[in-house]
Amino acid sequence: MFRGVNDLSLDSKGRLAIPTRYREEIARNCNGQMVMTVDRDHCLLLYPLPDWEEIERKLVKLPSLNKQARRLQRLLIGHATECDLDGAGRILLPPPLREFAGLNKDVMLIGQGNKFEIWDAQAWNVRRAEWLAEGGADEGKPPSELESLSL
Repeated sequence: MFRGVNDLSLDSKGRLAIPTRYREEIARNCNGQMVMTVDRDHCLLLYPLPDWEEIERKLVKLPSLNKQARRLQRLLIGHATECDLDGAGRILLPPPLREFAGLNKDVMLIGQGNKFEIWDAQAWNVRRAEWLAEGGADEGKPPSELESLSL
């Protein structure tokens, strides 16, 4: 399980050093093989390869005549890029994906259980403040899966 917020920097080649506390899990789970893709919130998603392959299998089974399904397939599968941890525990963020997410130097690596989100640090701070201010006001009734959640 990947959890936590990590304030990191990209190097001059666009590489991101994965924090040491995650590296052993990544090595054990996927031998350092990961897949990066885009998210509709303009961040990047980083999955261990086995987790991504499961998601990809589900995505390709979506009905191709459904407009929303096709959009999702185009975004997620179309931008999916394999990336391996190098010997120093870094991954290279491809330029088109860095551009999509507006990543320059300062980034946030956000653990989301089975994946990471990679955000431009400033964009993350703005969006987090918006989400906290909203307090769910514009989202209507929460999904039934959340009704029994107690924090």
